[in-house]
Amino acid sequence: MVSGAVSSPSGQGLHLQRLLVDFEQMSLIRRFEERAGQLYGMGLIGGFCHLYIGEEAVAVGVVSARADGDQVITSYRDHGYALACGMDPAAVMAELTGRIGGASRGKGGSMHIFAPEKGFYGGHGIVGAQVSLGTGLAFANRYRGDKQVAFVVFGEGAANQGQVYESFNMAALWKLPVVYVVENNRYAMGTAAERSASETRFYRRGLSFGIPGQEVDGMDVEAVRDASARAAAYARAGEGPYLLEMKTYRYRGHSMSDPAKYRSREEVDEVRRVQDPINRLRQRILATDPGQATQLSLIEARVKGQVDRAADFARTSPEPPAPDLFADVYAS
Repeated sequence: MVSGAVSSPSGQGLHLQRLLVDFEQMSLIRRFEERAGQLYGMGLIGGFCHLYIGEEAVAVGVVSARADGDQVITSYRDHGYALACGMDPAAVMAELTGRIGGASRGKGGSMHIFAPEKGFYGGHGIVGAQVSLGTGLAFANRYRGDKQVAFVVFGEGAANQGQVYESFNMAALWKLPVVYVVENNRYAMGTAAERSASETRFYRRGLSFGIPGQEVDGMDVEAVRDASARAAAYARAGEGPYLLEMKTYRYRGHSMSDPAKYRSREEVDEVRRVQDPINRLRQRILATDPGQATQLSLIEARVKGQVDRAADFARTSPEPPAPDLFADVYAS
């Protein structure tokens, strides 16, 4: 919760408090990812590392629409969701550096961060695999009759994978309580969506299964939250799955090894200038109450301190002992 946020019981006060919380969470994700990029450049993070810079409104909006017990599962671009679900930034950063203090004891790395106790069922390195697994979470919810909803997040590139449509078919057939969230950041690895998909209106991908869909401004955290809440209510009421297409944008390459030469610097700069989700939220907060400028500065300072401490922990936490290589391979 934001320290010093507006505590007025009025509708406007509560709305402003929610926006300040959003601003803090989105700022945390942005600064965390920027620092992760720095640590990668220093050689402290190895393997794959997929940054979420530019897409922060989607993770924060989706997660804030959850009810108690709802689950979230996503792809290898998972740091933002881990933080939005309330994971300790130090444990997430230490996982990136492969340290024992990491969320998965340093053995999962950037792509495999988990916190089931927080309703976060991970990042997954296999393209589209989380769609089948998330549909399984929804099946378990229906089997238990607990009214919980699974939010299953994947990219527009993964939307062309076969297991996605197998999952759609089962989810529609059994009216599973699942919200499918397509993060359309316009480029599947290095290929623009227009060059790789015959149907680029991804919210329509479920129509042949009877799954309704909606296109959402994924650079607007309130639009994301409102659409996610409506979709969750539909699924929770027993109506079956719902599909949301979040129109968003990633500022960095697909991964840290991607120079992103398939798009121009001018394109990225224009999105940053006009659509940046954090800047848009800042402007909305100040338009509601210009006196919140000091509060926003305090939030940014607090977030910087959190990320600084996380980076220090990620550098100093010990590496896992050698015998851990053979632990957790098989269920005991």
